[in-house]
Formats: sequence, structure tokens, C-alpha cells
Amino acid sequence: MRILKHPNVDFIGLRKKSAILSAVLILSGLVSVGIHKGFKTSIDFAGGTLVEIGFANEVPLQEVRDAIDAAGFAGAEVTHFGSNTDILIKVKAIGDASEASREIERVLHEAWPGVDMRRVESVGPKIGSELKTAAFWAIIYSLFGIVVYIGWRFQFRFAIAAIIALIHDVLFTLGFFSVSGLELSIPVIAGILTVVGYSLNDTIVVFDRIRENLRTRKREGYSIVVNSSINETLSRTIITSFTTLVVVLSLVIIGGPVIRDFALTLLVGVIIGTYSSIFIASPVLVAWEDWRVKRGWRR
Repeated sequence: MRILKHPNVDFIGLRKKSAILSAVLILSGLVSVGIHKGFKTSIDFAGGTLVEIGFANEVPLQEVRDAIDAAGFAGAEVTHFGSNTDILIKVKAIGDASEASREIERVLHEAWPGVDMRRVESVGPKIGSELKTAAFWAIIYSLFGIVVYIGWRFQFRFAIAAIIALIHDVLFTLGFFSVSGLELSIPVIAGILTVVGYSLNDTIVVFDRIRENLRTRKREGYSIVVNSSINETLSRTIITSFTTLVVVLSLVIIGGPVIRDFALTLLVGVIIGTYSSIFIASPVLVAWEDWRVKRGWRR
């Protein structure tokens, strides 16, 4: 199915502008990380206690917050969870996590007898640190596996171009979470890994067409072939990205708090992944070829 019959956009001609745009966006994220001295992390990584409670009638958030503060857990995050009668409490690690969760339960039961304790989760600082390390290595291992796979299926330069695009996507997504003040959690890391897979799939489709055209159009300039390949796959890219965005946007809007962070990560990732497959990965191939030509190497 083609929604664009014969597109002829000079994507490669826009590579300098797109490189500047990407640099500005990523640097903005890095500056934000520096200003905030790292990322805002959930109790998955920082350690702490999460309590989900349900009331028969609506209870003001400030009353719940005051009760938690009085119990010695100042700075707790108290928010509605789905409805005005459901409340989610997040307390950062203070001493023993299991003791903290029991104390929070006791305080809530004393203040509101019969309160429905729907979920209580505790994560110690050590476990949170281990999860953070595991999440970091999960991303590193996935990128290494991608280099091996694309280097085997295509050529090494294709692998490098794909990895640069994926690193671009990961940095942008992390920067978005820093600028927006959202928490990094296990669902967010899962979303980032999913984005890596989605972006890679989109990039491989373009690379496949580039490889085919390089075999049949050897007399044409490298940048011309790459640009034509992007245009030839543009309809497929638009359709795939649009349908994916519709589903992900639905999850963000009506999916509920449990899945919202994961869905939001996918929403940002699909947009930036589509962008990078066109404006980052392919231009890197052209830049690589220009470098080879200057050194007098053949295609």
C-alpha cells in the first residue's frame, strides 16, 4: 500500500540541519541531567515502599499526606490512582523497607479503619541498586547484539550507522524523562528496550532497500541511491509509524497509571525512532562513504 506515489524529498540534503537539531535536543537532555544531578528514579531503583489503598469515599490527598508525614515519612508522594477514591503512596527508602511498609499500614489503619490495602511493595536500597545495574547492562548487551547481527547481515558500516541511530534514540528518550521530571522505572527501561527493537526494525527496512539499490544502480552517486531508498520506503514507514502511534497513544490516554509510563516511553520512542531511521542512520552511511572516497577507497 502506498500513500505517496512518487515521493522525492531530499532527506540527505537535510542531514546537516537534522544533525544540528538532534545535537540541540540531546544536549538539552544532558544539561537537564546535569542540573538535576541525575535522573528522578522510582522506588524500583532508589528503594522504598509503594502502597495502593482504596477508600469507600473520597479522602483529600493532603489528609493522607499529613498522616504519612506525621509517621516520619516526610516527602512521600501521594497521588490519585485511577479514581478519586484510590490513592497511591510512594515513600523513598528510610531504614528497613519491610518495617517502613508495616508502619505505613499501621498509620493508615489507625487514621481510616477499614481502609482497603490493595497493594504493598517494598524494595531495599541494595535491590534497587542491583536493578539499576541490571537495567544498564541490559541496554548495553542489546546494543552489542545488534552490532553483531547487522554486521553479519549487512556490512560493518551499516551496523555502526544503526548503533549511532539507536544511541541517539536512547539518549533522546532519557533526556525527555529528565526534562519532563518523570521517573525512571522498570517499565520505562522495558519501554526503552522495546523502542530499540522498533527503531532497529524501521532502520533495517531502509537498509535493505539501500543494499538492493546499490547492487542495481552502481553508476549513480551513493547519496542519490540512499536518498532514493528512503523515499521508496517512505510510505511503509509512515503507515507503520502511524498505526503504532494510534495504539500507543490510546494506551497513554486510557491505559491507566500502571502502564502509562511504559506507553509514554513507546510514544516518544516511536516518534524519535522513525526520525532517526531517516535522518540519522542513513546520513551516517553517506558520511561514511564520503570519508572512504576522500581516502581513495572503492565502494
